Amino acid sequence: QVQLAESGGGLVQPGGSLRLSCAASGSVFGIYFMGWYRQAPGKQRDMVATILGVDNTNYADSVKGRFTISRDIAKNTVYLRMNSLKPEDTAVYYCYVKVPTNPRGYWGQGTQVTVSS
Repeated sequence: QVQLAESGGGLVQPGGSLRLSCAASGSVFGIYFMGWYRQAPGKQRDMVATILGVDNTNYADSVKGRFTISRDIAKNTVYLRMNSLKPEDTAVYYCYVKVPTNPRGYWGQGTQVTVSS
């Protein structure tokens, strides 16, 4: 089993910044895929940013140039730096990781990000 602890969400004004963190613990050997997804009220959960291996990243078009995903392998932690936040970025953000022993992966509990003046 892998446990995920997310932090860093909150209320921010448009144009502001936040950094989300997700620390993995438990059976974390061989984590090869980490990502952030988000779900706004009444909408499906969508991919925001993912990182495969060390630095193979992928971003949703809506966040390219504003968000940056990174990982600290030693700490089993993935980060999401979010700049120039917009009201449409408001959602619950979920961390997701994959390990070789469980291809279905693991989800975090989610952290709320609200962008509002």
